[in-house]
Amino acid sequence: MNSIQATNYQVHFQSEAFKRLNRYIATNKPSKMIILVDENTKKDCLPRFLTKLDSNENIETIEIKAGEIHKNIDTCVLVWKALTDLNADRKSLLINLGGGMVTDLGGFVASTFKRGIKFINIPTTLLSMVDASVGSKTGVDLGTLKNLIGLFSNPEMVLIDSSFLFTVPKRELHSGLAEIIKYGLTYDTKLWDKIKSNSKLLDANLDELIYRSIEIKNEVVLQDPKENGLRKILNFGHTIGHAIESYFLESTQKETLTHGEAIAVGMVIEGYFSSKLLNFPKDELDSIKSTIIDFFGKIEILQADYDAIIDLMKYDKKNIGSTVNFVLLENLAQFKIDCTVSNSVLVEGFDFYNQ
Repeated sequence: MNSIQATNYQVHFQSEAFKRLNRYIATNKPSKMIILVDENTKKDCLPRFLTKLDSNENIETIEIKAGEIHKNIDTCVLVWKALTDLNADRKSLLINLGGGMVTDLGGFVASTFKRGIKFINIPTTLLSMVDASVGSKTGVDLGTLKNLIGLFSNPEMVLIDSSFLFTVPKRELHSGLAEIIKYGLTYDTKLWDKIKSNSKLLDANLDELIYRSIEIKNEVVLQDPKENGLRKILNFGHTIGHAIESYFLESTQKETLTHGEAIAVGMVIEGYFSSKLLNFPKDELDSIKSTIIDFFGKIEILQADYDAIIDLMKYDKKNIGSTVNFVLLENLAQFKIDCTVSNSVLVEGFDFYNQ
């Protein structure tokens, strides 16, 4: 697979990825290499990664707790202190080995430690490969509010090795599928056709899906790096989805959802808004709903939950003042940004998902 040129860095694939990494290390001679892992990737991914390095000299490891609940400033403080204890300097290199939580947080930590040290991202989940690998977004949550603290910062490179997916539970693979569905609905109808016609999609070779997803996101980001226009399409399903994810995360009565599960529900509901407000075809809306429920099952969202979820949307990063903005679809791969939705239609959307 050819490497993909992103914003001032490249995404490398499979064996080529580690060739480029070793070449980078030999050329730049970092004073110290620190690998950031969580509890899962330390056990399942770090041993494989270390075998790919030409040299294991000057390598240290920092371990953090796994899970979105730990993607916060408190964890950043722990990592900043660990970097300080390891005498990391501005010539040090931080390698983020993990899912989107690790790469988002690790990129933010590196970009702010001593006003910025270099970092490389190695995503190990399907979600992080197809979403977090491109776009230069780094950041952490503020409480349960998604990604409110962060900045744009480029890694030195991103390395994609799909063999890491063998360490990922099937539920996490499905989480990544939600972002691939989003690319199909908003940008590439051929990709959407492939998804909805193959119920065993995740049992197939995923390399082609991963590569095409990264291509799509990169094409969008190169045209709109700071999310002023076109890049907003990458938020389809996320205005509702992030609020659902936050609500389930902070609830003591509900099981925490994966990011993809919440976004999948968000795409069905925002698909309803699209049909109601922009005449998005009803047959396509029904296809979105049935495909997503086939892959993800039905998430129980009670009428008693609606108001709290709707209230959480006021914290969405895309909002302007008190206006909640949505990206909606006029047709497949045809969109309209900065749409507003009345409270009554919001409720109708939840009801449609529950029908």
